[in-house]
Amino acid sequence: MTGIPGDSPWFRNYRPAPDAPVRLVCLPHAGGSASFYFPVARELSPQVEVLAVQYPGRQDRRTEPATTDLESLADRIAEALGPWTDRPYALFGHSMGAVVGFEVARRMEAAGNGPAELFVSGRSAPSLDRADAWYPDTDEEVVAEIRKLDGTGGALLDDEETLRMILPALRADYRAVRGYRYRPGPALDCPVTAFTGDHDPKARVENVQAWVNHTSSGFGLRVLPGGHFFLVDEQEEVLRTVRERLARTPVAA
Repeated sequence: MTGIPGDSPWFRNYRPAPDAPVRLVCLPHAGGSASFYFPVARELSPQVEVLAVQYPGRQDRRTEPATTDLESLADRIAEALGPWTDRPYALFGHSMGAVVGFEVARRMEAAGNGPAELFVSGRSAPSLDRADAWYPDTDEEVVAEIRKLDGTGGALLDDEETLRMILPALRADYRAVRGYRYRPGPALDCPVTAFTGDHDPKARVENVQAWVNHTSSGFGLRVLPGGHFFLVDEQEEVLRTVRERLARTPVAA
């Protein structure tokens, strides 16, 4: 497929790079939005065109109901991604976004249009998910969990109006993660590169290493200083690896 894709409610293209040989599709964490990846678009353009996924129920899609089923979310993103695959692309997901990215990659490969690479960050391998794993449920538990992981500045959580705006998406996302069950299937054909923080309570190094079992191609692991949101402080190192990997992506004919 050639040409320029039309507008989509699913993707934000903060720094269009029409001459970039490859796209990077970035999937946010639970409660996150496309704008989390604005700095990534700024740093990688124009060598890489970054598409940040906007889930329903937040920012400019806040009037839409948030999706509470992760597999359904992956279905919808994979369907929307089709017109943007006129050039090679890779997927990058942090935390919940890593699992969404994995499920999107599965669907795209099944359709014969898989990614050049899957980058996963801050998430144990899907095959290690347990039905008895604890996830926050009540509003109080959700806020306490976010404070613990330091994913949102304390000032935002202390502002009642802001909290009312972000809680519905947070609740929906945690419900989606809580309900997700890994379905055994073929390993991905594309390479997987995984990142984690050296003291991330949600993604211990040995559990992130287990992503190696989900690819029949190459696997790489980078452990960087920090907790669950290590990639904010270690953005330069994360993007250095991403650039190096994407530079090896074959150029479309």
